[in-house]
Amino acid sequence: MSGFQKLLQHAAGQVNTTLDALLTVPDGHEGRLYEAMRYTALGDGKGFRPFLCMAAAKIFDAPEPAAIRVASAIECIHCYSLIHDDLPCMDDDDVRRGKPALHKAFDEATAILAGDALISLAFEILTEEATHDTVSTRLDLVAGLARASGMQGMVGGQMIDMMAARDRLDAGGLTRLQKMKTGALISFAVDAGAVLGGAGANERHALAGFAHDIGLAYQIADDVLDIEGDGDILGKSVGKDTAQGKSTFVSLLGVERAREQALQLSHQAVGYLDAFGERASSLREAAAFVIQRRS
Repeated sequence: MSGFQKLLQHAAGQVNTTLDALLTVPDGHEGRLYEAMRYTALGDGKGFRPFLCMAAAKIFDAPEPAAIRVASAIECIHCYSLIHDDLPCMDDDDVRRGKPALHKAFDEATAILAGDALISLAFEILTEEATHDTVSTRLDLVAGLARASGMQGMVGGQMIDMMAARDRLDAGGLTRLQKMKTGALISFAVDAGAVLGGAGANERHALAGFAHDIGLAYQIADDVLDIEGDGDILGKSVGKDTAQGKSTFVSLLGVERAREQALQLSHQAVGYLDAFGERASSLREAAAFVIQRRS
């Protein structure tokens, strides 16, 4: 395991500990809902988005407990999106993170409710004083996550993705899709760490450029993995985009040009971090990770 993978594992472990405490299963019929939420939220995710939040917060010496709480809220939103993406009415996937998707392990109705409840939990976490003692900061975080996860972000991106098989997208359309469906939450994760640390406008702008480029590189790498990846390593089905006739960066550019584009974006992202010096070393590692990962 590489040093960076250990950083990811550490971030994921801290988030798991937090969510484990928040999702203690109660007595009664609602206990099944908690069990379903735990099934996904306490799974074997990479912890990439939580890591980004915590690494950005560390640049500005934000309190670690606050960063862990915000990272946990981000993971709740990410997990909800995976649950809903896998539903038969969406991407219709039976496997996620190397085990049955939630709607297969439980049932479709429970999966929908678990996703809904994870959204609510995310915003509950952000509104609590334990996350930050300043109301304006908490409101900034709530507004940012709402934008990233709603019609301007993930949900809007999912709508475009569902239409992509019917309406072929060009490079501009694909970039917009990625920016909303995948990139919005990645961008929020980085910005949230900066918000917690009281970063200035110029610092947040630089981190926004970094997050935009690694978000796009991340999606291009995903498109390549959908063609060349190992389903057992990925923990999900491969080849579905091609089977469904969806436009991807690989279908537009070919595998080699897609790889070159991801590499260029990774290098470009690192350039935005120059002003932060060694404080941003782990974010530089993240830029390399997004194009080297196998899952």
